[in-house]
Amino acid sequence: MDRRVVAVAAALVLACAGLVGYGVLSTGDEPGERAAPTAEVTYEVRGEGTADITYLARSEAGKATIASDVTLPWKKTVEVPLGEEPTVSILLGEEGGEASCALAIRGRHVQRSTAFGSYGRATCSGALQAPESAAEPVAEPVVEGRSQP
Repeated sequence: MDRRVVAVAAALVLACAGLVGYGVLSTGDEPGERAAPTAEVTYEVRGEGTADITYLARSEAGKATIASDVTLPWKKTVEVPLGEEPTVSILLGEEGGEASCALAIRGRHVQRSTAFGSYGRATCSGALQAPESAAEPVAEPVVEGRSQP
């Protein structure tokens, strides 16, 4: 009877080890994550001096990127996943001044906003509709604005 208990215990240990080994050494034949469709977005900040700039890009997995003390003018073209809201924000320093942000989706101007004064802020954003079909998504209409500190 003791041999049976030992044999059953050994079989269970081997079975568990096999399952663990299969999970660790799995070749990953399952399909990989599909890349989300994107749109080309151009962020631009005009002005003089420096500003802190925050923007959204695909390479950061949809998270905001912050660039501090950027010398103006500044321009960056990135890919943004459809369904996300491309956004660029600027924050002026204590010295203030005036700077404007602009946003273009697929080369089409979407929004412009101006920051001025000490710690002035401005934000430009647009919409990239999530794809429902093969039809081309439509960008938000043009909106102009001014922001104050």
